[in-house]
Amino acid sequence: MTESVLFYLFSLLAVVSGASVILQRSTIASALSLVVCFFALAADYVMLDAHFVAVVQVLVYAGAIMVLFIFVIMLLNIREPGATPVGTLSNRGIIGLMAAALLGVALIAGLDGLVHTPVTAINVDLQGGQPAYGTIAAMGEELFRGNYLLPFEAVSLLLTVSMVGAVVLAKREV
Repeated sequence: MTESVLFYLFSLLAVVSGASVILQRSTIASALSLVVCFFALAADYVMLDAHFVAVVQVLVYAGAIMVLFIFVIMLLNIREPGATPVGTLSNRGIIGLMAAALLGVALIAGLDGLVHTPVTAINVDLQGGQPAYGTIAAMGEELFRGNYLLPFEAVSLLLTVSMVGAVVLAKREV
């Protein structure tokens, strides 16, 4: 009972801090909200007995990636534009709301299949009879032999290109 309450509290914290990332006016405050979101997700992973994923979440995302984000924010030295009146909605805002609604519908449709998945479909280690999810071996199998090798490499390429782009943009002003 206590574990499920903690899970839902950490999940609520992750959602609220994720919304705060989008709604903040300051880029530094937005980045700090993202750190809170990463730690809340790590706590959720601990509640799901995926300890390796939780440690990777803290070390890689809350540590290294956030340092990279802060570095890029400081390197670009983005000036805050003038305040926009509250309640005005631009074309970008309308498109963003439509995209968010479409994403929400897609997530609900995707989660519907997960809710009805039988418990026997969970990967179980044959030697000990223990669930094999969340372990280093299971993560390696899924990332490098499963269906996630191409997205994993695409994300690493995307991060590299974005960092090079940030440096090129910053070099124009110097």
